[in-house]
Amino acid sequence: MADLRGFDANQVEPAGDFEPIPAGKYLAVIIESEMKPTKAGTGNYLQLTFQVIEGPFQNRLLWARLNLDNPNDTARKIAQGELSAICRAVGVLAPNDSLELHNLPLVIHVRCKKRMDTGEITNEIKGYSKKESPAAPSNNASAAKTTPPWKRS
Repeated sequence: MADLRGFDANQVEPAGDFEPIPAGKYLAVIIESEMKPTKAGTGNYLQLTFQVIEGPFQNRLLWARLNLDNPNDTARKIAQGELSAICRAVGVLAPNDSLELHNLPLVIHVRCKKRMDTGEITNEIKGYSKKESPAAPSNNASAAKTTPPWKRS
């Protein structure tokens, strides 16, 4: 039993739909990170929580698990490669703590995958890249802004 005194559902928006988002690239930030033991108890993984920060799926959460401490060399190398991609995408190449990766925008590459156990479609993060900087205006674009319309060719 849990004490729920003080909670009023009238004051809180109900939880939304947890359907997977479409495959694509989304601007996101890491909002949580935690080292957790593996199910087998033979190592640890870094769980990262990403939040989409713009577009129609703004505020949706996605997760990545990086097997950084694992007896399987392949799993560990894959996790290290993913962490390297995340670090490069956010511009923190040698973090001392996962908190240093929080709240820095990056692009996550999301795909939809069918779960083997339930057959449900879920999201999976399959890549990371830098947030694109807004392009500087070219000389032609800036000239068009300063040249009166009747003098433009």
